[in-house]
Amino acid sequence: MPNSAAMSRNGLVTEIRTRIRSDPLSSSYDLVGKELGRGKFAVVKKCIEKTTGKQYAAKFLRKRRKGADCRSDILNEIAVLELAAANPHVVALHEVFETSLEIILVLECAAGGEIFNQCVADHDEAFTEKDVMRLVKQILSGVAFLHQNNVVHLDLKPQNVLLTSARPLGDIRIVDFGLSRHMDNITEVREILGTPEYVAPEILNYEPISTATDMWSIGVLTYVMLTGESPFLGDEKQETFLNISQVNVDYSPETFEGISSPAIDFIKTLLVKNPRKRATAEECLNNVWLNSHPHSHPLLLPRSPSNLDEPETSQSESEPESPVPSPELDLIESYLTCPGQGELKAGRDAFSFSEPPLFPTRPEIQQELIC
Repeated sequence: MPNSAAMSRNGLVTEIRTRIRSDPLSSSYDLVGKELGRGKFAVVKKCIEKTTGKQYAAKFLRKRRKGADCRSDILNEIAVLELAAANPHVVALHEVFETSLEIILVLECAAGGEIFNQCVADHDEAFTEKDVMRLVKQILSGVAFLHQNNVVHLDLKPQNVLLTSARPLGDIRIVDFGLSRHMDNITEVREILGTPEYVAPEILNYEPISTATDMWSIGVLTYVMLTGESPFLGDEKQETFLNISQVNVDYSPETFEGISSPAIDFIKTLLVKNPRKRATAEECLNNVWLNSHPHSHPLLLPRSPSNLDEPETSQSESEPESPVPSPELDLIESYLTCPGQGELKAGRDAFSFSEPPLFPTRPEIQQELIC
């Protein structure tokens, strides 16, 4: 955990241990194939290290966004990746390069792509409950490690959870720490950031962020993985926000057809409006649902080297825009608007409203994220 002197008031850490190389990326790596992912201020491309032949994902991050210097945000992302290097379920940072315009993170390449693809797949290719149990346990392992080190991710969603392989179904790698924050016991962090369908009620209410904020997102993520439906998604963002603030969740047998009652009970421990009453990552790891199968997957696995024979798939990294104040609430656009992606359905009994929701006045919008 970084010392408080290295941490800014909004939870960013800018002191890193990784040496930043100033020589060209091309001196050590060859870029190959098509782009693996693209955000408004970042591009991810596959690259091959010349000396070893190993494949990696090169994430090109622009240092200036909307005219503002965002180098500190990138250094914070590097600091989190350094801290999490010991956990096999967080993507590994290999090297860092810097040019006049960009910082380039050379990352472990998760060849299986986003779990989003399976969330929207046809029935035969979708996750089974057994799959979800194993993968959620791995997600929780990574998140528990972060929380033990006082780091919150703040953008846990299917696009930011990758697989080492798609077939056979591999292991989890959590990616994209562009919105992550370091917490301490002294400073409160209050910011409006995240992805609409996955943000916790305290984000919308401009209340302090905590590790419980991530746990809400894991509850939504588990719901999506099991059902293929988005529990709070409305026709408009404001409807989505009101569904979240009302904790309007459909637990009907039709939505959870074929899903066990312990799985539903697990989600209910997380989709709780009061952050203090949500289950922690450690409590979830001991939940009866995740430990009920006799062939449970080991909690922690050693990192496996990238396989050049794996099929090329997407390495998604959603990007925060510059922390420039915005005059109105405008969280990131839902991934449903991203071209070329599948589509999650809204919960069957999604709440509809006739009056605009009332949320507390917010001083400014700190982050805006796009697909």
